[in-house]
Amino acid sequence: MTSTEPGDTGPRPRRPYHHGDLRRAVLGAALDAIATDGPSALSLRDLARRAGVSHAAPAHHFKDRTGLLTAIAAEGFGLLATAIGESADLKDAGARYVRFAREHPAHFQVMFTPELLRADDLELTTARALAGAALREAVSAVAPENRGSDPRLAGIAAWSLAHGFATLLLGHNLDEPVGDRDPEEVFRALAAMLFRSA
Repeated sequence: MTSTEPGDTGPRPRRPYHHGDLRRAVLGAALDAIATDGPSALSLRDLARRAGVSHAAPAHHFKDRTGLLTAIAAEGFGLLATAIGESADLKDAGARYVRFAREHPAHFQVMFTPELLRADDLELTTARALAGAALREAVSAVAPENRGSDPRLAGIAAWSLAHGFATLLLGHNLDEPVGDRDPEEVFRALAAMLFRSA
C-alpha cells in the first residue's frame, strides 16, 4: 500500500500500524470484558475490536480462547502469590487474599474455573504452585495447637475461609453484614476467631 500527500513527488510506503504491547492490550480488554459480562461471553474477535487490533492478533498470542483464559489465570495466581508472600501472618495473608479478589475480580473468577483452563500449561501450574506455597508458609506460622495435626487440612481451612469470604463479598452477599466496615478488617476479625498466630 502506498499513500501520497500534497507536495509529494510520488508514492511512498505506508507505515505499518504499531500497537506497542499487543499481548497486554488483549489481556486488558479481556479482563474488562470478563468483569462486565463474565468469561462465557468472551470472544477473540470481540477482544480484537476492543483492543483496536486485527482480528488475528489475539490468536497469534494466545492461540484460542482457552489459551487466553489460561494466561489470565496464570497472571492472577502470580499476583496472588506475591500478595500472600508479603503477609505478616495468616490473618494478613487472608486479608490480602480478600484484597486481591476485590482488586482483580476478573482474574479471581477465571482462576477458579478449571474447566475454562488448559490444566497442563506450565505457566499456570508454576504460578498456582507458588500461590499454594505462599499459603502453606502463612499456615506454618500458626501455633501447632491451633492448626491440628494435619497442616494440609489447616491450609484447606484457611483457604476456604478466605476464598469463601471473598466469593461472598464479590457476589454482594455480605453487603448488609459488612456494611460500611473495611472488608479486610472484617475478615481479620473472623480469622482471629479461628486461628491464632504462633
